[in-house]
Amino acid sequence: MYMPVPVHSEPYAVQRHRQALADLGTHALIVTGRSSSRTNGSLQEVLEVLQQHGRSVTVFDTVEENPSVDTVVQAAEAGQQAGADFVIGVGGGSPLDAAKAVAFLLAQSDLTTGAEMLYRSGNDRHVPLALVPTTCGTGSEVTPVSVLTRPALQTKKSISHKIFADLALIDGRYLATAPLSVLRNTALDALTHLIESYLNRQADELSRMIVDAGLTLWQRYRHVLETGEADENERQGLMNASALAGMAIAQTSTTIPHGLSYSLTIRRHIPHGKAVGYFTAGYLAAAEEADRQYLLCKAGFNDLNDFQQWYIRLYGRIEVEERLLRQAAEELWQNQQKVQTAPFAVTQESLYAMALFSRQGMET
Repeated sequence: MYMPVPVHSEPYAVQRHRQALADLGTHALIVTGRSSSRTNGSLQEVLEVLQQHGRSVTVFDTVEENPSVDTVVQAAEAGQQAGADFVIGVGGGSPLDAAKAVAFLLAQSDLTTGAEMLYRSGNDRHVPLALVPTTCGTGSEVTPVSVLTRPALQTKKSISHKIFADLALIDGRYLATAPLSVLRNTALDALTHLIESYLNRQADELSRMIVDAGLTLWQRYRHVLETGEADENERQGLMNASALAGMAIAQTSTTIPHGLSYSLTIRRHIPHGKAVGYFTAGYLAAAEEADRQYLLCKAGFNDLNDFQQWYIRLYGRIEVEERLLRQAAEELWQNQQKVQTAPFAVTQESLYAMALFSRQGMET
């Protein structure tokens, strides 16, 4: 088991660990989105700490949802021109994933082939990196994975390098301004991480111990997703559930629901967590009954139908044409590395049946 990120999870984590943050370098490139980090106060808190310690700062704040390779290269070029020697990712999974890739590129001697370098095997060198999550879903702050959109290929794909952060600062206060839709979509992503880590060929007793702890927390604070109302402890609990889910997939990777989801995200612009959640029922249906019931009960659901009805009530019915589902299954079938992470035998037809399962459930 390997997860070498120093993690501090508590209110005011940025201020309480400001020295560790400032010690990462002399000129920070902050990688973030257009607005949420300003709304929730996370960006301002990071800027204040860096100013207090006399660090120079360049802010790159145009990271989009499901960030593209082109955006990452632009951010790295901006950091290189400014002389940045460390990176701070602030925001949800998109800015954090982008920040990892940017930290990798800034450690390379030449950015002229930046996009190609991201998917070329080689060193995992990166400049010092801190991650400050502001949503409760990806757990990106504790994983080595950076998933980027490749527009020319109409898909999302992890870069070829494992980039663990040098510091993760988790503060549930940042969830206070998150829209209910964001809370729901990101928390569902955390749940799917836990499920996919457990139902995974790479799982072992230690990784499943993390899943068990994550599901316990997720179930305890699941009620927040009904109304969005939460106190400080509940927000911190959701963030911790997300971090545990990230630690779990750092050991095993994700599997079939994530692989199928990219088609809905890219072609239908359905939020990531909602898209992965759409395929989760089909994956659970294909699993061993004992595993399926354990996961569902641990998360607070009576059975698979209860989970599906909960999904429809909170996320709505998604109408996806059969053609797109078959295309998603066909594309994933070409990625045997991902398909073979399932702990049970998968054929092309059974993969399609998993993709179709939720569509049939939506129609009942």
